[in-house]
Amino acid sequence: MKKAVLIGLMTLPLCLSAQQSSAGDPTPSGTTATSVTFPVERVQKPTRADLYCSGFVGKQIQTHANFVAGGLDSPFTTQFGSGEALFLNGKGYEVGQEFTIVRELTDPNRYELFPGQWAALKAAGQPYEEVGTVKIVDTRNKMTVAQVEFACDTILPGDYAIPFVNKSAIEFHPPMRVDRFAAANGQVNGRIILAKEFDSELGTGAKVYLNIGSNQGLKVGDYLKAVRSYETTAKDSVDKLSFMAPSLDPTQLKKPSMEQGFLNRTNGPEIHIAEMPRRAVGEIVILGTTPSTATGMIVYSLETVHIGDRVELDQQ
Repeated sequence: MKKAVLIGLMTLPLCLSAQQSSAGDPTPSGTTATSVTFPVERVQKPTRADLYCSGFVGKQIQTHANFVAGGLDSPFTTQFGSGEALFLNGKGYEVGQEFTIVRELTDPNRYELFPGQWAALKAAGQPYEEVGTVKIVDTRNKMTVAQVEFACDTILPGDYAIPFVNKSAIEFHPPMRVDRFAAANGQVNGRIILAKEFDSELGTGAKVYLNIGSNQGLKVGDYLKAVRSYETTAKDSVDKLSFMAPSLDPTQLKKPSMEQGFLNRTNGPEIHIAEMPRRAVGEIVILGTTPSTATGMIVYSLETVHIGDRVELDQQ
């Protein structure tokens, strides 16, 4: 199971004049445009595979009676790909119809990547992988024959068939600047609760599942900013260890202390993590929605995106 993804870092040096030409709005008051505070992002455009192979989290599918029972070479072949014939159990099939083959998922590693992750996922619904699309070619027997038109992964007996739905192409924006330390904008916001293949460290191209959906006004093609606070880092079981590291310079007379007590109390300056600005870590485009969840793709990452990072609608 992949737990690390190569992160696409696309920050480019920029000067103020380049910023003004790449983004319509002027630099907000109280800021100076630099490559750190306002890096320029170039987003990755979703492909057909991104649109139709991203999976989703949602309520249970309508029926479990329609599923893959086998294929032309059963029982010698149990994994099927593009162009192969499948036998589908169930009813409601017509010649020429297309169906999406999905797989119900479970994570054998029951480790929470943020406190309350499993409760949030249970409230959101069941994770599904989209493994391919098929077209019905023969309905004369008790089992229907279908041909695999597009395979995202190997199709297995027991995978379910649901009606195929066309997905709209995603409009992507040209290079633009990112306000990395922008305050909350009061727009729709939620959280990354899971990632495709149960990955935990995510970069450009990774698929994520959010705990907000169409009921909150989210729609396909919306862009969201992924953000992280330093309080979140301080509460992470691994990342917080860096806060506990001693000072690297023994010549410093008054060493700082933090309010959580990660460092020994001294008469030096007190550092309040909660007052540090949150930072943007990536940009996500919405590929699909359910009433209470959404599937997104990271189209730009400044650093590793984590499960549990917050997201908010980016109106830029």
